Amino acid sequence: MSVHLHWFLPTGGDGRTLVDRHAYTDGGIRRDRITPVSGVRAPDIEYLAQIAKAAEQLGFEAVLTPTGTWCEDAWLTTVALTQVTERLKFLVAFRPGVISPVLAAQMAATYQRISRGRLLLNVVTGGDSTEQKRFGDHLDHDRRYSRTDEFLQVVRGVWGGAPFDFRGEHYQVEGGLTALPPDPLPQIFFGGSSAAAGPVAARNVDVYLTWGEPPEEVKQKIDWIRGLAEKEGRTVRFGIRLHTISRDSSKEAWATADRLLDDLDPETVAAAQQALGKSESVGQQRMLALHGGSRDKLEISPNLWAGVGLVRGGAGTALVGSHAEVADRIEEYHSLGIEHFVLSGYPHLEEAYWFGEGVRPELAARGLLDAGPSPLEGVPAAHGRPASAPGGAPLLIAGGR
Repeated sequence: MSVHLHWFLPTGGDGRTLVDRHAYTDGGIRRDRITPVSGVRAPDIEYLAQIAKAAEQLGFEAVLTPTGTWCEDAWLTTVALTQVTERLKFLVAFRPGVISPVLAAQMAATYQRISRGRLLLNVVTGGDSTEQKRFGDHLDHDRRYSRTDEFLQVVRGVWGGAPFDFRGEHYQVEGGLTALPPDPLPQIFFGGSSAAAGPVAARNVDVYLTWGEPPEEVKQKIDWIRGLAEKEGRTVRFGIRLHTISRDSSKEAWATADRLLDDLDPETVAAAQQALGKSESVGQQRMLALHGGSRDKLEISPNLWAGVGLVRGGAGTALVGSHAEVADRIEEYHSLGIEHFVLSGYPHLEEAYWFGEGVRPELAARGLLDAGPSPLEGVPAAHGRPASAPGGAPLLIAGGR
């Protein structure tokens, strides 16, 4: 089982400081409690194309594109980027409650033909009622997962190439069909930590995606989903969503993390924690429990830093350390059964190079990647660090996983 490395496309904006741009009062509408920051980069198509091209050059398999109020539309943005890349796949996040499953199946089929087979799907059921209601979705938490279950049954049904009928609580379809099914069928990624989410994953998805919890907690999730899938007669693969701060030395990496904390004032952290605490997402509550809103003892497991989650919803932990140490942690998660690593770091352009030129060769040397030459073989470095990767501290953007 090889490691699959993926990066992140910041369609909500990017930058160099650890302050969430889509701040946490009145569901993200007001900004008066958030300290202004400099160094923000708009998610224009030219900048996103730089990140996509860098990810492709550095050997990442795909990029995750988030969904939500504060992001550009993932379908439209990524299909544009297929025209400036050749091999890179796009893990497109979308919410099943705001689109017809038959239309989604048709969109995926069209996308596969336009992109020559480079679509992956990340199904985001949604854990924030305020956000869901913006899109006209008023179901409660558990019913949203019930609807996702039916949605995925319909999508897979209409990909079969023959008229498909379905009658459930949320969808009634007669003769649903994609005249030209996608080839290949997109892999379906899905995350959810609640009791309602587990059976949906077991019955329908290819890859179960968890946020970056300590290894022992990740193992518990893997065992849970694997057991449910076995009862359904299925096999599910596993992935993890993490940030990274990887440097030539551990000291440099932790200094970067410390600078990120120094940028955070107590009011910004308090506003973020207050809003995130209202989330219905069990996964979000697990992220919050890792740090409890405190700046103390943020290294919750070797090289696993929870400081990101002080101000960012969703993925709230980062692998921090030297390139070898970060590779050690990836190898540890891989030994538990994690195959897909969906990574990010801020700014996304520079951090892609830090990881791609630093950690990826470590993983290749350990035999964890598919055989083949490094995509950056022969690319020179300057002064012990990538010439293409200027320094700076990350900015975290909400609106995605």
